[in-house]
Amino acid sequence: MVRILTYNVHSCIGTDGQLSPERIAAVIVESAPDIVLLQEVDVGRVRTGGLDQAHEIAHALDMRRHFHPALSLAEEHYGDAILTRLPMSLVKAGALRAPRRFAGEPRGAMRVVIGGDGFSLTVFNTHLGLLPHEQAPQVSDLLGPAWAGDPALAGPAILGGDFNTFPASSTFRRIAAGWTNAYRREPARGRGATFPSRRPWLRLDHLWFRGPLRVTDAFVADSPLARLASDHLPLVADFEFAG
Repeated sequence: MVRILTYNVHSCIGTDGQLSPERIAAVIVESAPDIVLLQEVDVGRVRTGGLDQAHEIAHALDMRRHFHPALSLAEEHYGDAILTRLPMSLVKAGALRAPRRFAGEPRGAMRVVIGGDGFSLTVFNTHLGLLPHEQAPQVSDLLGPAWAGDPALAGPAILGGDFNTFPASSTFRRIAAGWTNAYRREPARGRGATFPSRRPWLRLDHLWFRGPLRVTDAFVADSPLARLASDHLPLVADFEFAG
């Protein structure tokens, strides 16, 4: 069994306005995941004290990490990270295609292979745009042959992150055509809402899977600390390898 957690950490700035990578790490520890997918991570940004948040969180969790900046301004970076104690190798990290007329935030994705105890798992981490017209080309790119639609991709795979989309949306339906959402009525607990953290009512963060995997549990980590540490709550799922 492998436990995966996806978490938009909001640059480690909580709903109380306080900056604390340590608090983010403490929230993650509460769920004891094997693999952690993070979005909105600051590295070397003046606004968050120049900290390498990917390093700070990974160090607190005693995990290795790969970080990819979706946005870079000189020495300041902002993007996504994957953390684990398991053997991990980075396959690809890069930008997702933006719409032709675009003034928003650039988005990216990461692909790693994680192994341990006789298994090999491909894991993708991403953070999509806010609006459907931004998401359309990003999802086409993400599901295409350069990323999750790679014809060479075989075996179990996880596609996770902050998709900024909810069930019944066109983006959700496009992904659901080829991937299974881990958060289903059974065995998932609760409604799966991850945003906003203090009074969550939107399912924006998702874990999708493909291949010989089975979900044994899925839940939103909604402890008092989690409601304070970021504007999103972590989504967690347990996966078993089926054969």
